[in-house]
Amino acid sequence: MIPHQLLLYCRPGFERDLAEELGDKAAVMGWQGSTAYTPDCGFVRYVLESDQGANGLHRDIPLEQLVFARQSLVALPVLAELPRDDRLTSIVEQVVASGWSFESVWQETPDTNDGKALSGLAKALDRPLTSLLKKAGALRRKAGKRRLHLFWSQGDCVQLGMSFPGNRSEHPGGILRLRAPREAPSRSTLKLEEAWHVFVPRDEWEQRLAEGMQAADLGAAPGGWTYQLVRKGLYVHAIDNGPMDKGMMATGQVEHLHEDGFVWEPPGRLDWLVCDIVDKPMRVVSMVERWLVRRWCREAVFNLKLPMKQRWREVERCLERLQTQLDAARVAAEIRCKHLYHDREEVTVHVRLLS
Repeated sequence: MIPHQLLLYCRPGFERDLAEELGDKAAVMGWQGSTAYTPDCGFVRYVLESDQGANGLHRDIPLEQLVFARQSLVALPVLAELPRDDRLTSIVEQVVASGWSFESVWQETPDTNDGKALSGLAKALDRPLTSLLKKAGALRRKAGKRRLHLFWSQGDCVQLGMSFPGNRSEHPGGILRLRAPREAPSRSTLKLEEAWHVFVPRDEWEQRLAEGMQAADLGAAPGGWTYQLVRKGLYVHAIDNGPMDKGMMATGQVEHLHEDGFVWEPPGRLDWLVCDIVDKPMRVVSMVERWLVRRWCREAVFNLKLPMKQRWREVERCLERLQTQLDAARVAAEIRCKHLYHDREEVTVHVRLLS
């Protein structure tokens, strides 16, 4: 059984944006297929038109290059109308027919209220399913670290997907859940913390987020993002006409400047620029371009607030503009963009200068 589909998770309400993004990128790579989703379902399917396996498409468009996807799986046909007194037989038969074996099994649901209501069913099936898969030889210790995903959209409807190391999220549902620190001035602090987890390898934090480095936080008040920088030991230029949290100022690591973040210039080259200003996406991109072209920082993390419609088109336009301007200035940089779990109507962009 050759899989001809990709199954991708996303934030509910962003299915159309992910479908447009995936369709565009698949077409550029020469793949032909169609997307299927329902509004607010929290997932998108991409079905190939030819007999080609979906493994090649999965490799051509890795998860880290998709803005709106939380997880990307090579998927088998949906198993629907499963008998409630025996859901597992059809599942095991399909796994065996696929010819694949796995080292682990994850049972997942959409990130919706209806999906969360299925978590009890998934938990109840976990132990007997694991036992049956082991007996069938489909679950074993050494299987290339492949993972089997059971994605339950209804109590009698499941789709089996497979993921591979290096091209998947290592978090259930593709969601990195973080606990908001009590002392943080705002919950927006989790946006920057998640960005570091996503964009900066954990074993590089000590070098790239080192104590004593300097950063600028544009639109800093009341200090949610500044909190993350201070916690890492950085010295922060907090740029905002609004008031900063007193706890942040008491650290001695923050200089609060009552200035406009769009026009302020740093006293010298900084290690980091972070920005969560609420403004038009292209205006934010133009400001960040100036910082990068003039090499005022080594790395930048900034959010782009998206319009209600044509969100993927706006992201695509902003990223293309940023890449074009950096190329014209001969500035080598790595650009990544992701719709993070702690983002809402926005995406987070990370840029790292390579020289």
